[in-house]
Amino acid sequence: MAIKKSLLQRLVREAPDAVAAVDLGSNSFHLKVARLSNGELNVVDRMRDMVRLAGGLDAQGRLTPEVAARALECLQRFGQRLRHIPAGSVRIVGTNTLRKARNAADFIVAAEQALGHPIEVIAGVEEARLIYLGVAHSVPDDGNNRLVMDIGGGSTELIIGKGFDSIDMESLHMGCVSLSQAHFADGAITRKRLRRAELVARVELEPHEARYRELGWTTAFGASGTIRAVERVVRESGWSEDGITLPALKRLVDALVKAEHVELLDLPGLGADRAPVFPGGVMILLATFEALGIERMGVSDGALREGLLYDLVGRIRHKDVRGRTVEGLVKRYVVDQEHAARIQTSALACLAQVAENWFPDNGMAEPLLRWAALLHEVGLGIAHSQYHKHGAYVLEHADLPGFSHQEQQLLAVLVRSHRGKFPVSVFKALPQRWTKKMQRLAILLRLAVVLHRSRSPVPLPELALQADKRALTLGFPADWLDAHPLTRADLDREANYLKVIDFELQYS
Repeated sequence: MAIKKSLLQRLVREAPDAVAAVDLGSNSFHLKVARLSNGELNVVDRMRDMVRLAGGLDAQGRLTPEVAARALECLQRFGQRLRHIPAGSVRIVGTNTLRKARNAADFIVAAEQALGHPIEVIAGVEEARLIYLGVAHSVPDDGNNRLVMDIGGGSTELIIGKGFDSIDMESLHMGCVSLSQAHFADGAITRKRLRRAELVARVELEPHEARYRELGWTTAFGASGTIRAVERVVRESGWSEDGITLPALKRLVDALVKAEHVELLDLPGLGADRAPVFPGGVMILLATFEALGIERMGVSDGALREGLLYDLVGRIRHKDVRGRTVEGLVKRYVVDQEHAARIQTSALACLAQVAENWFPDNGMAEPLLRWAALLHEVGLGIAHSQYHKHGAYVLEHADLPGFSHQEQQLLAVLVRSHRGKFPVSVFKALPQRWTKKMQRLAILLRLAVVLHRSRSPVPLPELALQADKRALTLGFPADWLDAHPLTRADLDREANYLKVIDFELQYS
């Protein structure tokens, strides 16, 4: 069952003139807008606001109304700048605090309304991958391994990579906001407190020290606000002329002790808005230097938001890392690739015929269905019994480069629901805006699986599909169903399964 060219064109995006990235960090929110010109990204606008989201978590792990209001006020301004950039040309990601906050879902609903675009909450390892990509596009490449470090408000990312590819990635549960709150909440700075903060950081680093030293690197680069602030201070203080060194960091620690309080910090290059979280960030950096034996660290202008932009451009140019991730899973779990490809072809052919009625905005419908078709049997690599549930678990909980938490959840739902009784409960657990779309995608995937149940390589005939809100009609060539009674029986059973969601499947 082939996809007609005229129908396929509705599924293809045109390259936009402008792209934008928004980083909803635990300390600061950043927006960057760039234009695509001759294959290059040229930044045309940027905005930044130190929201300190991580500082607004209460004892129950919920964002307080005050910090949520401050954050939404910032996002209203961002939303005004993003208003005229089309859907699909903006990527907005939430990091550590939105991963942790118990009421993050409620905040995200309001934040998406303010921004006018969807928000992805990404895993720490995916954050590390994007940070490395942003740094790799911003610093010279000597062809050898490089170490990249990013100290955020609630997490710290460490990556070893070569060229544009990450080799090893870690996201550690410590950041400049969280460590400063834990050890310098009242602003007082003592050598004892600094030493205690450093030991906490060393404990987080300990499980990774040997592996990172063994992998090795020739150059080290730091990214984002804390490390850039440290570099400015040590350079303007005359403690280092080229990047950050261990002796310079130790002199900086002495300066912190001498100040005695964050409000009395008078260091060249240090802004007043950075000072309250500066001691925690400095001790994370010092602990990392000592744990990994770093001698010198350069500073990169690129970080997470630049990585988001380059990753978005890659998607637009059909160089989507998510495709490579799916290919890797197919190989790792020894999926029957020929059968999966047949399921994919039929599912996408069905989608092409119903896209205008069921998915007028297209969005993620096509890629989600394509990936789910290739991965629907990934659970067979674990066990045959209940393999659709095993596959869903893998897709929801594995580290999948390029995928957000939400995308993994949606992909898992499709794989979970591709066979057997229609699992109504898994769709009820989705955000309301996704329920109808995902049910429709699941129906298309289930239909492709039913039509290929014999696993025969013989191509299916051309099908005519008509979609209504609660019904789908399939038209087969004359006498085809009479010649394939098992397929008719499978369709009868599928039609009965779909009644549970008040959906009618018709065929003739």
